[in-house]
Amino acid sequence: MFKWVQSGLSAVAGTAEPEYGREAVQTVIDSIGENDEVYQETTVQDFAWKSPDYTNVETQTFYFTCLKTGIVGFAQVIHSNLMGVHTTAQFTFRLFNHHNGKPIEENIWTSTKLEDFRTEGSNFYAQGLSIELSEDNLTYTLKSSVNPDSIVELTVSRLVPGVIFGKDGTTHYGEDALNPWGSMRHLFWPRCKVNGTIKSGDKVIEIEGLTMFVMALQGMKPHHAAKAWNFLNFQSENYSAVQMEFTTPPSYGNTKVNIGILTSNDKILTCSINNDVLHLEPTIDEVGWPVPKAIEFKYNGDKSSDPSVKASVKGDLEVLVERVDVMAEIPQFVKNIVSGVSGAKPFIYQFCNDFEVEVEGKSSEKGIAFNEATFISE
Repeated sequence: MFKWVQSGLSAVAGTAEPEYGREAVQTVIDSIGENDEVYQETTVQDFAWKSPDYTNVETQTFYFTCLKTGIVGFAQVIHSNLMGVHTTAQFTFRLFNHHNGKPIEENIWTSTKLEDFRTEGSNFYAQGLSIELSEDNLTYTLKSSVNPDSIVELTVSRLVPGVIFGKDGTTHYGEDALNPWGSMRHLFWPRCKVNGTIKSGDKVIEIEGLTMFVMALQGMKPHHAAKAWNFLNFQSENYSAVQMEFTTPPSYGNTKVNIGILTSNDKILTCSINNDVLHLEPTIDEVGWPVPKAIEFKYNGDKSSDPSVKASVKGDLEVLVERVDVMAEIPQFVKNIVSGVSGAKPFIYQFCNDFEVEVEGKSSEKGIAFNEATFISE
């Protein structure tokens, strides 16, 4: 959800929308008929940058997890366009050392503006940065030297098929379904192996573990698209679990969209559109949001690629990596407009903790979860 942070003024300026109602949003779940496949496998072409000529934020994010060392983080490219007039690109990087549920030593965060950037099909290039997808659709190579505090070289190899939900992974916003005025699109590589290095100053950190890769396109202002998000990337020795949920603001009927993927080492176990995120023991914090003390991501089994598979991933949220105040760097007069008129007060809560996956009530395994709870508006 770091698209919020980097898209800046263009992402948050604006007023509240009228209440169009539930019928003004055609979710990716709505596009899946009773006899349709829940998902399709991705191709090289699916990961081509769309770069639309209207306001949008497009991202590629590689979430990495090393189960042996506890190193967790992500590398992300953000490509954004304001009203078809001004295009920018940013490289953001997070590294966090999760060790027995407690942060130690390495905790790196960088955000760097990119120069001379361009998209070429499924690849992305900038001065000092490249992201390339192999022709066989099996490997991504990411190299970045744009920031001396996060020099990154990663090779990410897919272990299970990539996933697009529905026909094209897209939720459309607008009263005319044939001519939508906004959209949200996601596609995934849910389980990959990763090898490489991270250099930060004089320190060199070896990365060997697992990765979840997601490409996203948000074709409208974030506070108009959703009022809240939940996100999970869980990796263990034998399982990967991904879940992404957003709830639209009242202007689109408080509509909830939840897509979830569960894999083993070498195959997809289920892709489900019938899932639940349970915030347990929520407590109002000093900024006014009900932050959970524990969380459960449920895969309910029906309306999925394999209706027989039920699972849950849960754990206590003991370690908060960071609470991101999205509007911290935005001028005060814009804050007044957004919070006063739109009702937006966006905060992203990033957690990294030991979670447990339970599949069919039989097989259970501990792993590391990086999850986010994002609150945008009431």
